[in-house]
Amino acid sequence: MRQHGRPQRSPRASAMRRGLRLAALALAGALLVSCARPAAGGHELVLWTIGREGEAIVQLLPAFEQAHPGIRVRVQQLPLTAAHQKLLTAIAGGSTPDLSQLGNTWLPELAALHALEPLQARVDRSAVVRPDDYFASIWATNVIDGTLYGVPWYVDTRLLFYRRDLLKQAGFHAPPRNWEEWRRQLATLSDPPRHRYGILLPTNEYEQLMSLALQQPDPLLRDGDRYGNFESAGFKRALAFYVDTFRLHQAPPISNVEAGNPWTEFGRGTYAFYLSGPWNIGEFRSRLPAAQQDDWATAPLPGPRIAGVGAAGGSSLVIFRASKQQDAAWQLLEYLSQPAVQQRFYALLGDLPPRRSSWQGGALRDDPKLRAFREQLEHVRPTPAVPEWERIANEMQLVAAEAIAGRLTTDQAAAEIDRRAAAILAKRRWVLDHAAPEQPREHPP
Repeated sequence: MRQHGRPQRSPRASAMRRGLRLAALALAGALLVSCARPAAGGHELVLWTIGREGEAIVQLLPAFEQAHPGIRVRVQQLPLTAAHQKLLTAIAGGSTPDLSQLGNTWLPELAALHALEPLQARVDRSAVVRPDDYFASIWATNVIDGTLYGVPWYVDTRLLFYRRDLLKQAGFHAPPRNWEEWRRQLATLSDPPRHRYGILLPTNEYEQLMSLALQQPDPLLRDGDRYGNFESAGFKRALAFYVDTFRLHQAPPISNVEAGNPWTEFGRGTYAFYLSGPWNIGEFRSRLPAAQQDDWATAPLPGPRIAGVGAAGGSSLVIFRASKQQDAAWQLLEYLSQPAVQQRFYALLGDLPPRRSSWQGGALRDDPKLRAFREQLEHVRPTPAVPEWERIANEMQLVAAEAIAGRLTTDQAAAEIDRRAAAILAKRRWVLDHAAPEQPREHPP
């Protein structure tokens, strides 16, 4: 999914199964949270969540409300397809919640609308939220033009799921660490006449190409984020590697809709690699038979020279400027940021915590399938912090699909992406060139 930094979990019908289980467990709690009213003189906080996170958070709130008897929390779960418009409508109409889940790709847009409360002063006084305990690039996604607007809630990044048994049969005893090794393994494992491919890279998802591009030294935007930088040598290297994977028939040129059920096909050996995110750990465990559970593993994303550099994704918690209960909202944000609470949140939903200390116990520490994610989270890189980034990334993928189809060369595709990015960023250039930026103000906590 594009909306809040978490990549498109497509196809995500699988989430419905876990969602139903969570909903059944959470029903009583959800009704309680939705209907509860604060005691006299107390507060009712309104918290918006996006997607299935709302089904899990209601199970975490009773302990918070018990510790804060004057505060009751009302959770509103926004459907993924309507969340962005709902947020913009609430801002325009002055009906924002007190706090919300918000993805790191949406945060620059809401910060530009001056809808979010700066949080650095509260963080400085907090005994709970410790910036040095968070993965650095994940924390950085919440800083816009030097101002902190959110606190990371969960993280994700895309890396390799791979068939360990297929690699071993082909003579490879370890997953690839660099592009050269990866290309060699993709070539050996691909057999298009028998419908066998090295990897599945759905052509309608931009996250894969974006992850490869973030491994390059060249930034994706230039000149103060006024223009695209897609004609840089770094991006063209990433684009060429990506397009060549299709040209060499090491990935089928299909969308995620055409791919059907990727878990079943992965189990059948149709693909030896699948570039995806942490939610698929649970999917592969539930969808593949017990006899195949030792056949697959995860590995950091191979890079041009080293592995482990990828895109920083996830969601954060933000407080809205219009909230009249910012102190109470901060108390809830601190509670949800506690390592023990984050560990429970992972156990309920599988969302990875953004704090290193949260990884020091239980399944997060001991699960071998999670080690590659833990390693890569130390090296992830944020996407450009501009409100227009998702539009640019979508155009990047549309043009890349033209290159995959052979209608554009790498140089032509890079130039076209730059042209489209320049058009999208035209208003940003005008604002930066003609208006002094507004100085954000910190409300006293």
